[in-house]
Amino acid sequence: MRVTQSMLSTNMLRNLSNSYNKMGTLQEQITSGKKITRPSQDPVVAIKGIGYRTDLGKVEQYQRNLGEVHNWLDSSDDALDKVGIALIRVQELVTDAANDTKTPEDREKIKAEITQIKEQIRDMANTKVGEKYIFSGTKTLSPLFNGTTFETATGVNGDVNIEVYDGVEIKVNTNGKKMFEDIDAMMNSIETALGSTTTTGDIIGGFLTTISDNQNVVLGSRADIGARQNRVEMMENRLGAQEVIVTKQLSNNEDIDFEKAITELITQESIHSAALSVGARIIQPSLVDFLR
Repeated sequence: MRVTQSMLSTNMLRNLSNSYNKMGTLQEQITSGKKITRPSQDPVVAIKGIGYRTDLGKVEQYQRNLGEVHNWLDSSDDALDKVGIALIRVQELVTDAANDTKTPEDREKIKAEITQIKEQIRDMANTKVGEKYIFSGTKTLSPLFNGTTFETATGVNGDVNIEVYDGVEIKVNTNGKKMFEDIDAMMNSIETALGSTTTTGDIIGGFLTTISDNQNVVLGSRADIGARQNRVEMMENRLGAQEVIVTKQLSNNEDIDFEKAITELITQESIHSAALSVGARIIQPSLVDFLR
């Protein structure tokens, strides 16, 4: 096959164009720090990147969910801690009132404090996180104690679960209806006993066992909350590790090796310069060159 001047020129221009494209790609990579800037440059890298970003998005959402879980559990534990402290004070007051040397006036004063503690515990039953009542089961928009009675609607004993990982949910609420009802009934009974002039010290002292039982129920609920808090901490560690792993995979998939890219660019520039030099030599002089 006869190689013409036109063929030489065409090949040289095509090769130079390819060389420019390679240098342009390398310069773009070095400037952006990424292997590709358009999906068409490498569809496989682009698809993997979408997958990794989806995974990171899920991790970030689960981490936000864990923040909500912490709010519920911490608020529940704090409220029950205050209830426990209140019951200790009730225990002290009942022990004091059980002394038969107390006058009706003395017991009336104790009753007044018991009444205030009862109202305080009712307030704790209506503890909220944001706009949600945390002891009202799935009826989170309704207070557990409505001012006269405790909520009886369906769902008040339901569980509120928040997803913290793929297919993993944690119960964030504490079913408080029975616990607060029992405490409230006990407080009402103590008030009634203290308000009667015929109540003996033995009758008042009999409430100490009920107080102790309710204290144990509160402690049991706090222990359950503590166990769930420990699980949340383990999930946080798991999500943190997953975030590091996916971020590394995303970086390996998309980020360039700067040293390698710069070396390739310098090499390509040398190749391009050589191509220009060789092209200038192999293209034959034109008639115009002879006429000069």
